Amino acid sequence: MGFGGIGPGSLILILVIVILLFGTKKLRNVGGDLGGALKSFRKAVKDGKDEASDDEASKIAKKEGTTIDAEVVKEEDKEKDKS
Repeated sequence: MGFGGIGPGSLILILVIVILLFGTKKLRNVGGDLGGALKSFRKAVKDGKDEASDDEASKIAKKEGTTIDAEVVKEEDKEKDKS
């Protein structure tokens, strides 16, 4: 048996019934909409974490009376400087 008494044969039968009721085009649209929603949710969560870490660094800098200064250096530039 499978999950809660539902076997592979039952799952295939359920899938066939869903396809007959909704049609493949509508199911494809629902899948695309769901994927887009998940993608935008992940992006929002990532952006929220970035903002939270930026806010935390700013609070620490204000508390200590310092400023944040950053420089982005490529790995290639680091190796050129070493040579």
